[in-house]
Amino acid sequence: MDDDNCDNPRPQRNDASLPRGATLPFNRCSLPARLIGSLTFQRHPTALALDGVASLHQSLFDRLATIDGADEREALFRTHMAASFLLDHPDEAGYDAGARHPGRRKADYLRLLRGWMFDSDSREGAVIKGWAESRFGLTPRSHRGMIRQLNDATYHDFCIERAVGLLNTNALDAQLDLLYSYCQFELARRHPGCSHLTLYRGINQLDTVEQLTSTDTLRMVLLINNVTSFADSADRAGEFGDHVVMTQVPIAKILFYPGLLHGTLQGENEHVVIGGLYEVTRVAM
Repeated sequence: MDDDNCDNPRPQRNDASLPRGATLPFNRCSLPARLIGSLTFQRHPTALALDGVASLHQSLFDRLATIDGADEREALFRTHMAASFLLDHPDEAGYDAGARHPGRRKADYLRLLRGWMFDSDSREGAVIKGWAESRFGLTPRSHRGMIRQLNDATYHDFCIERAVGLLNTNALDAQLDLLYSYCQFELARRHPGCSHLTLYRGINQLDTVEQLTSTDTLRMVLLINNVTSFADSADRAGEFGDHVVMTQVPIAKILFYPGLLHGTLQGENEHVVIGGLYEVTRVAM
């Protein structure tokens, strides 16, 4: 990851607020959803703690803190993940190949990431968006169509796809909890004192995104889907849309970044980011 993307910005003032239906009244995080999704959080982020991760996996992070090499830390994380969720021994987790509904033994955090990178509207994408909704309280704004209210048909369809994605799997939400927490640990090690990364997103049609306010022709406030991919360069983002916007993403809102897990999604160069309100600037291409 390029240190040139690290920043501690001084954002523009804007009073946009989250619309009704963009958050749930509860989550499993150290801050309420309306704060996590706000411009205030983008401007002044703080570390986020997911419920239960520290108590269940503190020994992992204590050991990680003693290891200087990133490769060695990654190896320990993978080993801990496999042991905690019996990824190498699915039979011990209840997998039975002879059962009527035997379970999906290959469905794990890596499979979710690959599915997301291939298509964020896939079943794996629904699971990741559902995880973000559960943990941070930010509802998805799009999945195979726009979602504006919890009684929308598209939201109902999203919930079904998420449930199907979780069916007969082994604690996928908890695996994502640990992935997020490990990502945060690594970002803090690699970018000490850094609060934000400068990232870019390509958009095909600006009128298809939720634009809440616009201060001029270049700066605006967007409500980003509860999980969204960003690139670390404008050129890369331009491959995915005719319009490119730049924003300061709080490190606390990053679930995954290129290089976190070697050999996994190396060519995609995507950061997987938790959504909410973002002040963005259009980039001339």
